[in-house]
Amino acid sequence: MKTEVTKLLGIEYPIIQGGMAWVAEHHLAAAVSEAGGLGLIGASAAPSEWVREQIRAAKELTDKPFGVNIMLMSPYADDVAKVVAEEGVKVVTTGAGNPEKYMEMWKNAGIRVIPVVASVALAKRMERAGADAVVAEGCESGGHIGETTTMALVPQVVDAVQIPVIAAGGIADGRGIAAAFMLGAKAVQMGTRFVATKEAVVHENYKHMILKAKDIDTRVTGRSTGHPVRALRNDMTRHYLELEQQGAPFEELEKLTLGGLRRAVVDGDVKTGSVMSGQIAGLVKEEMTCKEVITNLMNQTENLLKGALDYE
Repeated sequence: MKTEVTKLLGIEYPIIQGGMAWVAEHHLAAAVSEAGGLGLIGASAAPSEWVREQIRAAKELTDKPFGVNIMLMSPYADDVAKVVAEEGVKVVTTGAGNPEKYMEMWKNAGIRVIPVVASVALAKRMERAGADAVVAEGCESGGHIGETTTMALVPQVVDAVQIPVIAAGGIADGRGIAAAFMLGAKAVQMGTRFVATKEAVVHENYKHMILKAKDIDTRVTGRSTGHPVRALRNDMTRHYLELEQQGAPFEELEKLTLGGLRRAVVDGDVKTGSVMSGQIAGLVKEEMTCKEVITNLMNQTENLLKGALDYE
C-alpha cells in the first residue's frame, strides 16, 4: 500500500510505531521496520550515548529504515539531536517542544523530520520550519495528550498544511486506519497496539493490563497542572485524581508520578506505576508478533477500502 508517507520514508506500509518512553527500544523498533512499517526508538529523557547504543543495536537487527523520537524537553535533547545526525538515522519524530533549532542540522544529514502536533497552529508552524510531515495526535492516545480528538484534529490539520499528515490516537485495527485515510491522513502512528507484541520488551504485567482493558479503563491525570496524561486506571490514578480534586500543589502531584512509567514498564508495578495507554486498549485482545500485527492491519484496511470503493 503506497502513499506519500511510504514513499517519503522508504517503507512498505503506512504504519509508524509510536516512540513510547521505556517501551520503544531497539528490539521493537527493528521488528516493526522488518515487518514493513517504521519502527521508532523512544529517546525520552535518556542520555545521548544510550540513544547511540540503541541506534547501533537496531542496525544489527534490520537494514530497513527506522527512526528516533526525541522528547525536546529532555535535558539531553541537544546531544541526542547531534547523535541522530551522526549515526545516519533516516527519520526523526519530535514531541514536547519545538524542533526548529535542529532543522538545518537534520536536513543537512538527510533526515526526514516529522513533529507530533496537537493543534492546527503548531502544524502550520512546523510546515513553515521545514517539516517533511506531521503527526496529528488526538487526545485518545496514551501518555501526554492535547485536547482535540483524532476525528476532529486530523481533517483540520490536513486542510491547513500541504505536507503529508499522519493520524495518531485511538487507532488499533484496519477500521481505524481506513477511517484515518478517509480523513485525509497518508499514514497512521500506533502506540498501544505495539505494546502488546511479542517483541516489546516490557513487563508482562504491563502487557496483561492492556490486554485485559475495557473501553472505559483509561483516566487522564494532570489537567490541573497543564500536563494531562492518559493511563490505565489503578491506585496511582485514583490517588492522583483525588488529590487534584482537593487542589493539591503541583509538587505533591509530581511526587506520585515521578519514575512511574519506568516502574510499570520495567518493574511491572501496575498499581502505583503509570500504565500509559490509549483509549483503544479495549480493542487489543491478543499478543502477536509485529509482523502478524502489521499483516492483519493491512489486510483489514485493504478489504475495507475496497468495500468502500465498491459501494453503490
